[in-house]
Amino acid sequence: MAAVRTEWGAARRLVVKVGSSLLTDPRTGTLNRAWLTSLVEDVAALKAEAREIILVSSGAIALGRKALGLPSGPLRLEENQAAASVGQIALAHAYEEAFKACGLVAAQILLTLGDTEQRRRYLNARSTMETLLGVGAVPVVNENDTVATTEIRYGDNDRLAARVASMMSADCLVLLSDVDGLYTGVPGSDGGAELIGEIKNITPEIEAMAGDTGTELSRGGMVTKIEAARIAVAAGTHMVIASGRHENPLARLGQGAPCSWFLAATNPAASRKRWIAGALEPRGAVVIDDGAAAALKGGKSLLPAGVSAVEGTFERGDAIIIRDGSGAELGRGLSAYSHRDAQTIAGHKSREISELLGYRGRDELIHRDDMALKLSAGRDE
Repeated sequence: MAAVRTEWGAARRLVVKVGSSLLTDPRTGTLNRAWLTSLVEDVAALKAEAREIILVSSGAIALGRKALGLPSGPLRLEENQAAASVGQIALAHAYEEAFKACGLVAAQILLTLGDTEQRRRYLNARSTMETLLGVGAVPVVNENDTVATTEIRYGDNDRLAARVASMMSADCLVLLSDVDGLYTGVPGSDGGAELIGEIKNITPEIEAMAGDTGTELSRGGMVTKIEAARIAVAAGTHMVIASGRHENPLARLGQGAPCSWFLAATNPAASRKRWIAGALEPRGAVVIDDGAAAALKGGKSLLPAGVSAVEGTFERGDAIIIRDGSGAELGRGLSAYSHRDAQTIAGHKSREISELLGYRGRDELIHRDDMALKLSAGRDE
C-alpha cells in the first residue's frame, strides 16, 4: 500500500457513498452484516479522530426486492417504490444496530432531487444534517425512492452523494465501489489496463475511460462516478474512488490502498463564497451601520442589530447585497430570513428574535460562512 495522502489525512468532514453491491450478499440477496459492521467500525474510528462522517447508502431496493420476492431484472417504477418502502425499514434498522454497538447514533435522511435543487428544501436538509453532526450523530442518506418519480430522481447514488458533499461543504467524498478506481481500460483485460491514481482535470480522455462497470444491484457505473467527480471538485471537494470489496474499506483507504483521486483546485469554503459572490442573482439588500461593517471585516457574522434597512423582496436562503450607509456594496450573502422577517428583527438584539417572530430562528441574519465580502481591490473573500 502507498503512503497516506494529505487529502485524506486533512479531511475533517467526509461523505462516504456505499453501493448496493457492497451491502448486499450477491448469493442470497440479503444484507452483508459482517461488511456493514466493519464499515461502521471504520466510521467510529474516524469519529474518534474528531472527523464528521455522512453516509450515502444504497441497498433499500435490493433488500426490499428480496423480501418481496420480486423477479430479477429491471423493475417497474411502482415495483421499485414498493421494494424501497420495505427495504428502507430493514436498512435503517441494520444501521441503527450497527452504530449502537459502537456507541453511536445513526439518523436516516431521505432526499429527492428537489431537496438539493429547491433553495428552501436545500437549506432545511443542510440545517438538519449540520445539527445531527453537531450532536455527534451519523446521518445516513438515501434517495427517497418511495415517492420519487422518474422525472425527479437522481437514479444513482453517486451523483446524490456528490450533491450532499457539495451541500455540506465536505472536504472529501469517498465512493466505495466494486472496483478500486478509474482504469485506462477494462480492468483485467488483455490490454493491460492501468489504474489512474490521480486526476487533476476531467478531460475528454478521462471521460472516454469511463466504461459501464455496473452490476444488476448497483445501477451506477463509472460514467456516473465521473459525473459525481465534476460536481464534487466544482464545490472544492476532493473525491476518491476506492474498492469496498474488502472489510474495513475506509481503514484500508487510510492506509494507502489503491484508488483514484479526483483533486479539487480549491477548498469548499472558497468555492462556496465564489458561488455566492458571482453565481447567484441577488433578490434584495440590507443596509448596515458602521459597527456592523467593522464586525464583518473582522470575520464576524451579520446580526440583526446592525441592520438599519431592508430592501427588496426575498425569501430565506436567497442571495442579498450588503451595503453600508453610503450605499456602497460590501458583499453578498444568503439570508437566514425572508424580507418580512428581516424587516421585523432589523435593529433588534438576537435574543429578541423569538419574541418578535414567534419562533426561534438563527441568531445571525447572514452567517459568515454564507457571506462573500468584497476586498478593497474589488475582489471577493
